[in-house]
Amino acid sequence: MTMELDITLIIILVLTGFGAGMIDAIAGGGGLITLPVLLATGMSPVEALATNKLQGSFGTFAASVYFVRRKLVDLSQMKLMIACTFVGAVVGTLLVQQLDASVLSAVMPILLVLIALYFMFSKRIGDEDRDRKVGNAIFAFAFTFAIGFYDGFFGPGTGTFFAVAFVSLLGFSMARATAHTKILNFTSNIASLIFFAMGGNIIWLAGFIMAAGQLVGGQLGARLVVSKGVSLVRPLIVVVTLVMSAKLLSDQFL
Repeated sequence: MTMELDITLIIILVLTGFGAGMIDAIAGGGGLITLPVLLATGMSPVEALATNKLQGSFGTFAASVYFVRRKLVDLSQMKLMIACTFVGAVVGTLLVQQLDASVLSAVMPILLVLIALYFMFSKRIGDEDRDRKVGNAIFAFAFTFAIGFYDGFFGPGTGTFFAVAFVSLLGFSMARATAHTKILNFTSNIASLIFFAMGGNIIWLAGFIMAAGQLVGGQLGARLVVSKGVSLVRPLIVVVTLVMSAKLLSDQFL
């Protein structure tokens, strides 16, 4: 597809990237903002999904760099998680080309509502770390692989699933969970992006224009996570998961 970009569309793409990057860094769900805009430009669904992975990678990268610099993340302790997430996303991306993802689209709204309820009422969510339930190896092989696979296969709510896993299983504070989530979200984005690029589905110019906004929005969102902590992240995750659930239901029935 060849896009004709005027100044109005460029401004819309940059502002969309900025807003999505900020929301995604805090609570996930930035695709709710970016995908409709990309589709509105005339892209096919596959082109929109592929271009979304490109621009979204810049936002998760910007947030990841900020969290690493603030020492909320130690990459040396995440090597296995990163590897398992990458492999899981690759497997999911390859498999979705062979199978029907409609079953997941039916189940996801229910899971997202349950996640919203968890963030509303769980006593484990706070600004302090708590006791962990599993070791890093089990967490990586069982959970980061599975969530990475899900991101490659379907996608909506991936960041929220990572955050729930870090809080409930490793006992992370909300800020640390969000920081580690961005590292793994960036990993799964890159894994999927590689295969979308190989298939020639990315609209590169639109993706890079939107990425300019993502870089700024992702870093700003990360700063807010560090400064506001659970008081900001918790309600935003509840709102985003409920909106994602409503969006998925409307896509099925309306």
